[in-house]
Parts: sequence; C-alpha cells; structure tokens
Amino acid sequence: MGRGRAKAKQAKVARQLKYNTPEMDLERLQRELSNSEDGESSSSYADEDGWDDWSDKR
Repeated sequence: MGRGRAKAKQAKVARQLKYNTPEMDLERLQRELSNSEDGESSSSYADEDGWDDWSDKR
C-alpha cells in the first residue's frame, strides 16, 4: 500500500524533466572543460569529500 503517492511523485518529476529545460551556466561549463583539458581536477569539491585520502590508503 502507499504506492500511488510514490508513483505520482515519480510521474511529476518525470514530467518536469521532460518538459522543463534546466538553466545552464555555459560560462561555468566552459571553465570546467578548459580546466579538465589541462589535466587538473575540474571538480571544486574533489579535495573536500575525502576520496583523495581514501584512495591513498588503499
């Protein structure tokens, strides 16, 4: 029971994704792409999430 509400929410989200185009920050995308071509990490949060430390321990 309770599947109807979850299904309705999924349908709502699917409609929003299908019919509403998200706003794109093309300048930010260009900066990220130009940084990744240099071999640098394009992610601003890569150092903060702890994955770098985890990969060193492995």
